[in-house]
Amino acid sequence: MKPGERAPARYAASAIASRGRCHPEPECPTRSPFQRDRDRVIHATPFRRLTHKTQVFIYHEGDHYRTRLTHSLEVAQIARTIARQLRLDEDLAEVLALAHDLGHPPFGHAGERALDAAMSKFGGFDHNAQSLRIVIRLERKYQGFDGLNLTWETLEGLAKHNGPVTDTNSAVAKVMAGLAAWSDLEPYTHASGEAQAAAFADDIAYTNHDIDDALRAELLDFEALAQMPLIGPTVGELVREGGGNGVDGRLIYETTRRSITAMIADIVTQARSNLARLQPGSPDDIRKAGRPTVVFSDDVAKNLGALKKVMFDRVYRHEKVMRVMRDAEIVVQELFERCFSNPGAMPHNWQAAAEGLSERRRARLVADYVAGMTDRYALAEHRRLFDVTPELR
Repeated sequence: MKPGERAPARYAASAIASRGRCHPEPECPTRSPFQRDRDRVIHATPFRRLTHKTQVFIYHEGDHYRTRLTHSLEVAQIARTIARQLRLDEDLAEVLALAHDLGHPPFGHAGERALDAAMSKFGGFDHNAQSLRIVIRLERKYQGFDGLNLTWETLEGLAKHNGPVTDTNSAVAKVMAGLAAWSDLEPYTHASGEAQAAAFADDIAYTNHDIDDALRAELLDFEALAQMPLIGPTVGELVREGGGNGVDGRLIYETTRRSITAMIADIVTQARSNLARLQPGSPDDIRKAGRPTVVFSDDVAKNLGALKKVMFDRVYRHEKVMRVMRDAEIVVQELFERCFSNPGAMPHNWQAAAEGLSERRRARLVADYVAGMTDRYALAEHRRLFDVTPELR
């Protein structure tokens, strides 16, 4: 253990005591099982593609707006911070943060809505389920198996980071059921403390960084921000400190920096209180606690919910964003329909994979193909296949 490091808590996930992988592999002499999981995600092709997938703003609208990749890196940094403070396994929290958005299609939630609608007769589309399918089956790099052959703890965290999977008809539940022959991911319990830390790190990252991007895109101003729940007091404090010197990049950065720091402090304080009450002696004690352990305080959770509603109304539903997203949905919908009706529109390896499939399985294959596209590849393919392609501006 390095100087200044603290021993993991008894309730932290243990790489040494991991429940293993679907396909047994020799141990690595230089990395723990969770570190290997992280490295496999980082080297996976779908992870690289996230650099050209939309967070809120289409990639070509500006070089400084966040993409799914930069968002995932920011989530990982926050997740590690929370895990370190709670003496959880930082590597497991990190890999869950890095992998949580692997299944997102092009154009963010607009692309997901379009694919889900296109797949409505064939089981729908869900990006969380798609993330699982990628790491279990779709990524093909290793000679001995399909997927990334991640540990049980990483798969469990990806499946349940948003809470227990109680709907047996959900897309995530169906992917989990496919693993039952190897190991039960225990859908009805909560996830590990590390997965809970990663889930709330996602909340912290996207809320604050979407505010940052919205300010830079001039969809929000500081006057409006000062009236918002949770972040408003921070804005007022900074404006007073600045003495009315106006809004610049430093003020924008300082606003989100302080907000992130305050939200991390709140979740760590509340989690420590919950842990003191629960007295968990193992990771399973957190899984079976009946409620999340790593959470915000009630006040911050309430104010964060109100802030998200304001962001939804003022940013995500802004006419500029909505106009682009409507066009993006058309691009994804038309790509799916063309490739489903004519598999010859896809690259040769996808054409070959589609031969002889039932309609339902062909639809899922096409959804996998379209979901794997980056924003710019989707636009390029649409231009190749159609006479008119939206500009998305």
